Amino acid sequence: MAAAQPTAPPSVKVAAVAAASAAIEWYDFFIYGTAAALVFPKLFFAAGLPLFVAQIAAFSTFAVGFVARPIGGALFGHIGDLYGRKNALVIAMVIMGLATTAVGVLPGYATLGIAAPLLLVVFRFVQGLAVGGQWGAAALLTIETAPPHRRGFYSSFVQIGVPLGVVLANTVFLLTSAMFDAAGFFAWGWRIGFVLSVSLVLIGLYVHRTFEEPEGGRVIRDAGDKSPSPLWSVLRHHPGTLLLAGGAFVANNVCFYIAITYSVAYGTATIGLSREVLLFAVMFGSAVMIPALILSGAASDRFGRRGIFMLGALLSGAWAFAIFPLIESGSPVAVATGITVSLIFVSMMYGPQAALFAELFPKHVRYSGASLGYQIGAVVGGGLAPIIATALFAHYQSSVPISFYLLAMCTLSLVCVFFLGRRAKEFAA
Repeated sequence: MAAAQPTAPPSVKVAAVAAASAAIEWYDFFIYGTAAALVFPKLFFAAGLPLFVAQIAAFSTFAVGFVARPIGGALFGHIGDLYGRKNALVIAMVIMGLATTAVGVLPGYATLGIAAPLLLVVFRFVQGLAVGGQWGAAALLTIETAPPHRRGFYSSFVQIGVPLGVVLANTVFLLTSAMFDAAGFFAWGWRIGFVLSVSLVLIGLYVHRTFEEPEGGRVIRDAGDKSPSPLWSVLRHHPGTLLLAGGAFVANNVCFYIAITYSVAYGTATIGLSREVLLFAVMFGSAVMIPALILSGAASDRFGRRGIFMLGALLSGAWAFAIFPLIESGSPVAVATGITVSLIFVSMMYGPQAALFAELFPKHVRYSGASLGYQIGAVVGGGLAPIIATALFAHYQSSVPISFYLLAMCTLSLVCVFFLGRRAKEFAA
């Protein structure tokens, strides 16, 4: 009976908790990205800095969260593999809620001086630690209770936490922008969305009290490798798979963060579009991304993870040469189209990704392996993407080099996923 438990259909409670926790956790992570594009350059850095320098500095604090994510993946992977997925998820949620709330009450440069951006970096690093562990817990709670032939479909509900988080974050910014004039928004209106994140602490405590660890999460302690460190076991026995998984995830991150973060800064500062037009375009694209993720995950159950993933990388590389001309046209419809189509193609990679990564590693080190592979791709891809794009445009005064950068990252992921094929079959059972 116990051995059959992981193949039973997942309960509504498991799917709901995993998806909701992912959505709220990503909301916290993404609201920082929106603020880094629109608010932080003016509030947390010295007055008089050129806009380009302040924007690079703000995106650098954004990138710190990505640097922390592999560390969080390793730390929470150890906890999740040895002590259960639920415990790791609860700790990650509480840490994220506290760190995001702290950003919301942090005084700016005019009050604290150089301490303001330094503390901003510290809180962003803590955010990165938390999100580095959250994804693995939420994904594996769902995958390890799903029927093997439906893992792509069920795990896609965890993946929709990303676009839901984007929609929530941008909705808060749009509402607060409408509620306050420019002075009020920059003084304290933007802080509302950050302070609301204290609710994540309460949700984490609720999960801890009411949610039981699936049976598949408890057998980890007695199965497979007896090494006290799952991370060491992954690094020792699966280094090639880990690097290929990280490379596979690079394109997903680069294309996604260019679409939802850099495009906002580029559209407002360079093209002169309104903040509301860009945020609405990102919200609309993220909303469309939700069904696209579910369809892509379900398609991967039928047609294979690699094929759907590789098609998404190919289309994303081609679309890189369309998204910027559409934004530069200045038409709200064209801007929304450019961002939305980009996110649909990203969904073809991200939808099957959770199931693909889980099937790359044996169960006793699955959390550590899947999380670390995911976060390596995140720091190489998403963390640096807005900075690289900003620097490329500043140097060439053209978006075309940015498109070639996107194409190169999509090609890298295409090759990595191709070589992951044989490895993904070994632990699929």
